[in-house]
This record gives sequence, C-alpha cells and structure tokens, in this order.
Amino acid sequence: MSHRIKQFILLCLMLFSVLATTASAEGIKIKSFELEKVEGEWLLNASFQIELAPGLEDAVQKGVVLYFQTEFELTRGRWYWFDEKSVIAQRQIRLSYQPLTQQYRIASEGFTFSAPTIAEGLQAVGSVGGWRVIDNAQLDQGRSYQAALRMNLDLSKLPKPFQVNALNNRDWSVSSEWYRFPFAPTGPNLIKR
Repeated sequence: MSHRIKQFILLCLMLFSVLATTASAEGIKIKSFELEKVEGEWLLNASFQIELAPGLEDAVQKGVVLYFQTEFELTRGRWYWFDEKSVIAQRQIRLSYQPLTQQYRIASEGFTFSAPTIAEGLQAVGSVGGWRVIDNAQLDQGRSYQAALRMNLDLSKLPKPFQVNALNNRDWSVSSEWYRFPFAPTGPNLIKR
C-alpha cells in the first residue's frame, strides 16, 4: 500500500471519529443537581446541558416552538407489589424564536426570559432553580426512597406534521437518561451531585 493511500485512510478514520463524537454530543445531559430542604419542603436546583441537532435549531428559527419537560419522581419499594410512586412532579419550559426582535424566548410557569443566541436560550432552558418537588407531609419519615430526574423534548406538543417527522427522525428524540439516587427524608438537608 502506498504512503498516500495510508494517509488517506488515516484521514478518513480521523474524520469519522470526529463526526461520531459530534453526533453523540447532541441531546440532554444532567450536569448537576441539588435537593435542599427548606421549611418542610424539598426544592430542586438542577443544570442540564442541552445540544440540539442543526435541523432542530433551524426549525426553532423558522417558528417551531419546542417544549422541554423536566420530570421528578420519588418511589418507595414494596416487596409485595410494584413500587409506589409517592411523588410525581413535571414542569414544562417553552423555547421559541421571535423574528422581529431576533431573540429566543424562554417561558415557564409565568416566568419569561429572552436570550440573544440559541446557546444562551438552551442554557436558560436547562437551568432549574427553586422548584418545589416534595412536601414533607407526602413522606413517611421512617422509609427510604428512590428519586429520579430527567429532561426531554415533549414531542406531543409539536404541531402534527412535525410529530410525524419526529417519529422517523432520531434528531427529534432529545432526552436525558433517568438519573436515579437514594433519598431519605431524615438524611442530610442538602443532597448534591
């Protein structure tokens, strides 16, 4: 094999590894979370890293509104039946583009924020702060629980033509894995990752 062919093959392999790394970087990953007990309630602060495929970014700029859903579950294991879901909390954040102001708008539960770039908009979408997820009255103080947290793009909120496209296109399936961790109501007042 000639030296030029070897260089070409090596270059192709390097390019393929860069493209594979770039493709796997898209999606949602949890960067940090904090569950803090404040006056009988547990508040969640979390940070997610969100990276969208170029097709999704383009869709937002053309007027498609994306809805991201953050889910928190608290389950208690039972030996005689399925696990009991003691707490289920969901929160939606909407990301849209305003062409007149050339700003990205983030809206959630009465809170609105504008960002000049999609990167800043996604950073705002991925920041969850002071979200009340557990009331101590919902807990049995003598038990231990399993907590779980994730964020995903809610495909059911997309316009119907995009829902059909999303079923056939992996770029539209944007979700983090469930992050699970043990939780005890009588444990420390601050749980971090």
